[in-house]
Amino acid sequence: MKILDNINSPEDVRKLDYSQLEELCSEIRAYMIECCSVNPGHLGASLGAVELSVALHYLFNTPKDKIVWDVGHQAYAHKILTGRREAFKENRKYGGISGFPKMSESPYDSFGAGHTSTSISAALGLATAANLNGEKIKVVAVIGDGAMSGGLAYEGLNNAGSAKSDILVILNDNQISIDSNVGAMHNYLLKLSTSPTYNRIKNKIWHKLGNIRFRRFIQKFMLSTKLAFFKNGSIFEGLGFRYFGVIDGNDLGQLITTLGNLKNIEGPKLLHIRTVKGKGYKPAEQNQSLWHAPGRFDVLTGEILKSDDPRSKYQDVFGETIVELAKKNEKIVAITPAMASGCSLTEMMRVFPDRTFDVGIAEQHAVTFSAGLAAGGYLPYCNIYSTFLQRAFDEIIHDVALQNLKVIFCIDRAGLVGEDGATHQGAFDLAYMRLIPNMTIAAPMNESELRNMLYSASQSGYGITAIRYPRGYGDGVDWRKEFSYVEPGKALLLQDGSDVAVLSIGTIGNRAAKAIGQIEARYGKKPLHYNMRFLKPVDYAAIDDACKKAATIITVEDGTLCGGLYSAVSEYVCKKYPHCRIVALGIPDVFVEQGSVDEQMSECKYNTVDIYKAIEKSYDIF
Repeated sequence: MKILDNINSPEDVRKLDYSQLEELCSEIRAYMIECCSVNPGHLGASLGAVELSVALHYLFNTPKDKIVWDVGHQAYAHKILTGRREAFKENRKYGGISGFPKMSESPYDSFGAGHTSTSISAALGLATAANLNGEKIKVVAVIGDGAMSGGLAYEGLNNAGSAKSDILVILNDNQISIDSNVGAMHNYLLKLSTSPTYNRIKNKIWHKLGNIRFRRFIQKFMLSTKLAFFKNGSIFEGLGFRYFGVIDGNDLGQLITTLGNLKNIEGPKLLHIRTVKGKGYKPAEQNQSLWHAPGRFDVLTGEILKSDDPRSKYQDVFGETIVELAKKNEKIVAITPAMASGCSLTEMMRVFPDRTFDVGIAEQHAVTFSAGLAAGGYLPYCNIYSTFLQRAFDEIIHDVALQNLKVIFCIDRAGLVGEDGATHQGAFDLAYMRLIPNMTIAAPMNESELRNMLYSASQSGYGITAIRYPRGYGDGVDWRKEFSYVEPGKALLLQDGSDVAVLSIGTIGNRAAKAIGQIEARYGKKPLHYNMRFLKPVDYAAIDDACKKAATIITVEDGTLCGGLYSAVSEYVCKKYPHCRIVALGIPDVFVEQGSVDEQMSECKYNTVDIYKAIEKSYDIF
């Protein structure tokens, strides 16, 4: 890495000549592949954006000029170029750097990004703030990897276009989502429309036209003529942006020339580039979905190193169960906002393609679309990751709950999720769903309970239901059995006992059960343990039983303590059993950074050893 090893900031990039920039791109790719093979991350999109990252830092005066990245997993090369080359080896690890842009991590990260479609709105805010401060800076928003399917992107475009803000939006199209313009005429017009000479002459003519009505006539004529050649740009031109493209975003020379010209054009501009997701690594180019975030792999062979864990993942339990339910009930439909493979809806798509809907990265639309399906007589299973469902909070309230339309929310990646870090933790769903009337909230303890809750939610005893479950492997229980009905709001007594009662909800109950077993083995004590299963309606009879038998109630949840199980239990206990002491174990009122799930649980002090210590202390055993 003879060039990359000497790049400590973008200032070093700007000292290079063109041939060195080409070599730098190759070295960044090799380094990125090497690092991600042993320390997994979001590889495919960042491989495609290497030339773009180099060109932007070569041409713009960062960090004074602002680059706002949408979908932060495009930004690995950006991180490597901005003083984090060595730190990238610890990307996404506990105590290491975040896998996404993060303002507190570097001045080159102009705006944090873990979710999608935010860059244009943020860039407009930065540009407006600079204008108010009298600063002359350039602001670039890089949006791509499917983010243009999110409604917020168009809200930002609409506002930025009407405000005539001086921002550049780069549409990094790596999924062939927008048709390309090709041919000699297209390339000629691109060079012409971005050249300084052309735009200087155009602006002089424009100012000399004088008459406003004549100007409008000329403007309409130019727009209609331009759109005849630039079919793709019509929507952007209609929103007030000058559209340029499509160009090859992996052609460094064309990219530098085009961006260099656009840099000096005032007003809202959009450059449409085409990049190859996984560029430069053949396995990633050939299977772009798989290599979006492949896990560990062998660099030489391209073989992804699979786990030999025999247990089922919760996602697979959901995927198999929803197909089975759909075979029994023709009214069942499934909806996902661009996470079909992640949530295991691919088999449902294959078996029932007309009843499975991938709506793109549009969580708000996914929820209201589900509500419409329910109003039309269907039973929607809407599968959204916990962190992304937050974006549709208003739609859950107004479009689903207020109208009491039966939608089953399958909340994937609930609780702490590991290396994706603070932007992706499923910490808040128990709390924010609990606020909503007409809502049943369930959290299975194992794979079998998840299967049975998915089935039970389809029955007449249930209305609007949220079922939350974590990412990854279950406990290995035999779950492929006949369906069993789970009564809503009914807790399950796992162990009777006295003096100390543990009330757990969700899969964290397995760690609680392990800690209880260790207490019993060491001290002969038997804490009472309820698997609460439902946060709403909560089983008050179970809480009554616990409070009558125990002086200390320990609540355990893989979610925020503000508003979750601890809140529900303490609200009830403080009124009816003021003598009982309540100990709360769960996610405190902080954002939890990246690391393994075990490391994060230990930091939040509700891992198995922490539950054990809380029980031990409650018995005053030392």
